[in-house]
Amino acid sequence: MAETDFPGWHGTTIIGVRKGDKVVIAGDGQVSLGQTVIKGTARKVRRLSPGGFDVVAGFAGSTADAFTLLERLEKKLEATPGQLARASVELAKDWRTDKYLQKLEAMLIVTDGKELLVITGAGDVLEPEHDVAAIGSGGNFALAAARGLMESDLDAEGVARKAMAIAADICVYTNGNLTVEEISK
Repeated sequence: MAETDFPGWHGTTIIGVRKGDKVVIAGDGQVSLGQTVIKGTARKVRRLSPGGFDVVAGFAGSTADAFTLLERLEKKLEATPGQLARASVELAKDWRTDKYLQKLEAMLIVTDGKELLVITGAGDVLEPEHDVAAIGSGGNFALAAARGLMESDLDAEGVARKAMAIAADICVYTNGNLTVEEISK
């Protein structure tokens, strides 16, 4: 198979929802190669505790690349304890300017319970509007569903779970095997 014929890895949906005093990050478990599901129970949401401050992170994209970025984020958080936005900006600057990091293909959603941020390889650190962020193959489906559910009586976890269920019904690269992590302000 020629390099250009490689169908590519797909399959992840990660959502972050802030509602009330809680923030939830949820991720599905699907990893696909082309049209084939390779794994349905991958864990793409992690809890980090650098310097004794809890942070929850979810990733979409290459797993090895995402773990490299999570390790870098942990180091930035150890250098700036309790300052998620500052650590995220420092990571984004490195990601944008370092020749090794520039090749990494992943995106992150991170939260410390106060801030909810999306970090991209383009050097972006985005605080989403409407207290919802989503990335990955089914991210737009989950985002639209969650935005519609924010006015409901559901709490942050309920919104995230329902939005992910809707995305899984629509996106072939998203499944219903969820990992959910909650953090409070």
